[in-house]
Amino acid sequence: MARPQKDRLIKEPPLFSEFKPAGVPGRLMDKVILTIDEYEAFRLSDHLAMSQEEAADEMEISRPTFTRLIESARKKVSELIINGKMLVIEGGNIHFRHNLIKCRSCGHMFNINMEENIRKCPVCDSDELINLAGGFGHGRCCRKRNGG
Repeated sequence: MARPQKDRLIKEPPLFSEFKPAGVPGRLMDKVILTIDEYEAFRLSDHLAMSQEEAADEMEISRPTFTRLIESARKKVSELIINGKMLVIEGGNIHFRHNLIKCRSCGHMFNINMEENIRKCPVCDSDELINLAGGFGHGRCCRKRNGG
């Protein structure tokens, strides 16, 4: 029997959850699913140029687990580029450390701790806010995980 996967810590939700080649409707494309933990491994290693050891520590996972995640993420991203597939970011055993909130009225984006509960935009005072962690099905679980 396989050991259950440990939850991986992710800094914050991705800004975008779908990527595809231009000019082809998404409904006609094959999809590649990139889990949120694979996205985080890709972000830490290839975007922020962290070592695998540093990135594994950041996600609170072992270095061999991080290696498996980054190899899987790179293969999936190459599928998007080489074979023209649609990349969708979703799922995975994760919890967010922070949340991103976007105001629909003025477009302002701000980063908050998972424990914070913002109801109005600090720039325009609108209550038309998009909760990016909530869009991935997270919120209360991450607050509990982070001590809130």
